[in-house]
Amino acid sequence: MSYEYSEDNLIENATQDVLEELGWQVITAWTKETYGVDGLLGRENKSEVILTRYLLDALQKLNPGLPTLAYQQAIELIAQKSADKTLVHINKEKYQLFKDGVPVSFTNTDNQLEKKRLKVFDFDNADQNSFLAVRQLEVVGELYNRRPDVIGFVNGIPLLVIELKAHHQNIQNAFTENITDYKDTIPYLFYYNAFIILSNGTDAKVGTLTSKYKYYLDWKRINEEDEGIVKMETMFKGTCAKQNMIDIFENFLLFDDSGGDIVKIMAKNHQFIGVNKVINQAKHIDELQGKLGVFWHTQGSGKSYSMVFVSQKIHRKFGGAYTFLIVVDRSELERQLYDTYTGVGAVTSKNVVASSRDNLRELLKENHRYVFSLIHKFSIDPKVESEYPLITDRKNIIVISDEAHRTQSGTFARNMRFHGIPNASYLGFTGTPIIKDEEELTKNIFGEYVSVYDFKRAIVDGATLPLRYLNRGEKLNLVNPELDEQMIAALENEDIEDDQKRKLTYLFQKNYPILTAEKRLNDIAKDLVWHFNERGYQGKAMLVALDKPTAVRMYDLIQKYWKEYIAELKFKINKAIEIEEEQELKRKLQKIEQTEVCVIVSNEQNEVEKFGKMGLDIATHRKKMVERDLEKDFKDENNPFRLAIVCAMWITGFDAPCISTVYLDKPIKGHTLMQTIARANRVYDDEKENGLIVDYGNVYKQLEPSQGL
Repeated sequence: MSYEYSEDNLIENATQDVLEELGWQVITAWTKETYGVDGLLGRENKSEVILTRYLLDALQKLNPGLPTLAYQQAIELIAQKSADKTLVHINKEKYQLFKDGVPVSFTNTDNQLEKKRLKVFDFDNADQNSFLAVRQLEVVGELYNRRPDVIGFVNGIPLLVIELKAHHQNIQNAFTENITDYKDTIPYLFYYNAFIILSNGTDAKVGTLTSKYKYYLDWKRINEEDEGIVKMETMFKGTCAKQNMIDIFENFLLFDDSGGDIVKIMAKNHQFIGVNKVINQAKHIDELQGKLGVFWHTQGSGKSYSMVFVSQKIHRKFGGAYTFLIVVDRSELERQLYDTYTGVGAVTSKNVVASSRDNLRELLKENHRYVFSLIHKFSIDPKVESEYPLITDRKNIIVISDEAHRTQSGTFARNMRFHGIPNASYLGFTGTPIIKDEEELTKNIFGEYVSVYDFKRAIVDGATLPLRYLNRGEKLNLVNPELDEQMIAALENEDIEDDQKRKLTYLFQKNYPILTAEKRLNDIAKDLVWHFNERGYQGKAMLVALDKPTAVRMYDLIQKYWKEYIAELKFKINKAIEIEEEQELKRKLQKIEQTEVCVIVSNEQNEVEKFGKMGLDIATHRKKMVERDLEKDFKDENNPFRLAIVCAMWITGFDAPCISTVYLDKPIKGHTLMQTIARANRVYDDEKENGLIVDYGNVYKQLEPSQGL
């Protein structure tokens, strides 16, 4: 069958129809392209991936009145190739050129050397750019010729690659057979690429230069309230409409090197819509009396990147020397957000994380783009002041309150809002819905929801995975007291010091000993060891223990039963009848013997002595926590550290997609419960179909009020 009448061509025709409807000019180059200045596209030869004719027109239009040499310098710098850098590194450098302007120098009419940065795109008026889609453009690499289905040029720059398959084919083939090949054979095409679309006429996905196929995204909605359907037409309208294309290119692409290698991030559909709703709110910031709204996007849907998108777009589009104060209530969450901002290059200074109460005041008096602080640093110095002082009356401070429900009330929050920075505006981020008791307070501080992407929608969209629930406590006939509200509140914090211990002893003279009874903990430890090693999907796991001493006790008990499990496994190996069974059990034994279990708890004064009096060794665990980067080890799927025992650390502000199971034996509720179970709902690989919550402490009674499962 000839190309003109093939099914592939029918899909291309449908793509052309949608692009033309969106205002793109569409040209077919195959067998029709002529070369030279007056040729179809103005290319001199097939190796050129920049359409110089269109680029020169844009440079002259956006930077009028300059000598020809200036435009030529810009074109040469844009087209410059590099042999000693990775493709994504080059892509990042070209992207910065386009956003910041291309530097040129020339002799002006006064015979003086002038330096200038030339605009390549009109980011404020999308319609003033040239949008040209070329079908079947042949590109010659160093060794091979390739012909992508559609290349989208904006002002002559190939920002878009579209690869299509017939209706009956899986679009993953477009990625594995074509896109991966193009990056090897015609890499110059991807120097400038913004994003890549794959489609078969019905299904469609979008990704970036570095995306593995599993991270290619659906684009199901134009508006947040839309039901959400996977359609090629919706994909193109959402990403290739002129305004959206320019907006995504300017404001919704990030390069994150916090994990070592550079990863190019494109906003997900819900992030693009939600962030722009915040931006539209912020246009009326003076009228909103400091209330920018609540941004509720469920755990695992990319909330940290959404913060970056919001703050960076406001900086770029609004000017006004805004300071964003990122406020959290836990140090690990502060570190995670700082690492996110530095990883994408939004923050370059180490000196913007408030180290003390006084340092926070100094930072806010200065003019920083970003400041990070724990809410507790909005405290008074009781030796010299009776009430919190005014730090600054600036209006151009925007406070991003992460997990807003935890940082919005109390003395520290009042010090911040009413005394320290009274004219600031507030934007609340949360991964869980606002509980009824908190609604009025939340509205008074932040206003109404500005964007909602809830638990169910995230699962339907594939942004997060569903969670399965397993009640092992009832199966083991564990004695579990009723979850007391006071007990839950007291145990919410990991750092149970002496005064809290006394409070617990007073409040829970019956319940606490029941939860820490030797037989109960032994039963849980044994069940956990067998369950952990017999699970279907062998992802990493977390055990959330009652408190720090119980976490250490559970480690000791797990080690005891781990040896029993290994002995049982060796017995099975010796009794194996078939060689296949024996080999399979030996492979399992090898993994289990290599598996490491670690305790992750915060430190406290005199802990060695305190734990010693309870017959527990904390020093061995602390040594490991100090000398190693256990967080990095746990996030590495290939590292044998596979089971973490925690009580408060890592249950919020910690993202490790390889976690598949969370074992619960701590009374928790509400937001903390939602955040804890969400450790297991991250999308990871093709085999991870869901997260698993294993409940030993009747925590399920809190799930319905938390709207968790």
